[in-house]
Amino acid sequence: MESINGIGSGIPSTTVLASSSSGTLGSHLARRLAQIGVKDVFTVPGDFNLTFLDYIVAEPELNLIGCCNELNAGYAADGYARAKGVGACAVTFTVGGLSVINAIAGAYSENLPVICIVGGPNSNDYGTNRILHHTIGQPDFTQELRCFQTITCAQAVVNNLDDAHELIDTAISTALKESKPVYISISCNLPGLVHPTFAREPVPFYIAPKVSNQLGLETAVEAAAEFLNKAVKPEMLSGNTAVIAETGDSWFNCQKLRLPENCGYEFQMQYGSIGWSVGATLGYAQAAKDKRVIACIGDGSFQVTAQDISTMIRSGQPNIIFLINNGGYTIEVEIHDGPYNVIKNWNYTGLVDAIHNGEGKCWTTKVKTEDELVEAIAMATGTQKDSLCFIEVFVHKDDTSKELLEWGSRVSAANSRPPNPQ
Repeated sequence: MESINGIGSGIPSTTVLASSSSGTLGSHLARRLAQIGVKDVFTVPGDFNLTFLDYIVAEPELNLIGCCNELNAGYAADGYARAKGVGACAVTFTVGGLSVINAIAGAYSENLPVICIVGGPNSNDYGTNRILHHTIGQPDFTQELRCFQTITCAQAVVNNLDDAHELIDTAISTALKESKPVYISISCNLPGLVHPTFAREPVPFYIAPKVSNQLGLETAVEAAAEFLNKAVKPEMLSGNTAVIAETGDSWFNCQKLRLPENCGYEFQMQYGSIGWSVGATLGYAQAAKDKRVIACIGDGSFQVTAQDISTMIRSGQPNIIFLINNGGYTIEVEIHDGPYNVIKNWNYTGLVDAIHNGEGKCWTTKVKTEDELVEAIAMATGTQKDSLCFIEVFVHKDDTSKELLEWGSRVSAANSRPPNPQ
């Protein structure tokens, strides 16, 4: 059994959390995040969470990372949790909460402890039948909470000081114990208020060891090893790198990489939300600064979440991104083809150059041949090793792995089954 208040690799097993030194709600929550191993919080400001964000900025052990939208902030917290053991994001009420919810659902499916903090309405507005902005025009403020109840393992709505300490600490400890996301709503007028309970020790808990099916695990490892040992032209990576594989053919192609010891590897096979990898790359790189993150992203997925390339550059991340340009949703083509799977082509390197805008370090290039790809990799790992490197790789729309073809046919068959007889 792990020691009190420990979590996996995120916190050393000998850690005992200290009490908060400050007595405000905002500083209490910020300190709790730092105490469980969070160093970066991914945020999008909105009027309901602005006061709380001040306390993230004021906490010396936390770094506020401003994201371009809430979905990417959630994906970044997902990627951060994969590398660090726990992640956190902070958004505003309803318009922010319902935007981040898809990312939180993905974290739930992947068993990732993400602390999702939402700046909520003023505590005086509860029960008044008042209709607020950033809502759906109803006086009931529980719509957002109800949405989060099925994709988080605990929810805490903090709209008074008396039970705030217990609600916050219990939610955080539950996230760590269950390895699932939690939802914490903080009324916008409370972060600066003092209460004696905020100087208390955290609510204690223990993390029981996770029990796996040993026979099933050994069988899976043997099958994976057999598959990987058949890899053709395996790409050798160093131990100070990590690979992020986007939903699509990158799933299958990246699985063929022969990874050295200590090389990270992440993908979102269960939930499979296209666009996940942009935010996840941002979050993973922020958590694992000793590794250079290499992401393989399809053009269709990139169009969903491209904006936070900006945050990578702003944060000085030297990631390598391979943008696979095949003109559409190839994974969907292999399931069921149609004109809806063809997307508008972008000037992807031109877009990233515009985002770069001369601020920070960024290098882009287009490649259409193997020789050009080899040259681009040499540049990315050589003279441009300290820059974010964006390599657009042009491939034919029908150039897919045999694994994707088989997977697509199986999904198509499963989806097209007729209804059972009544």
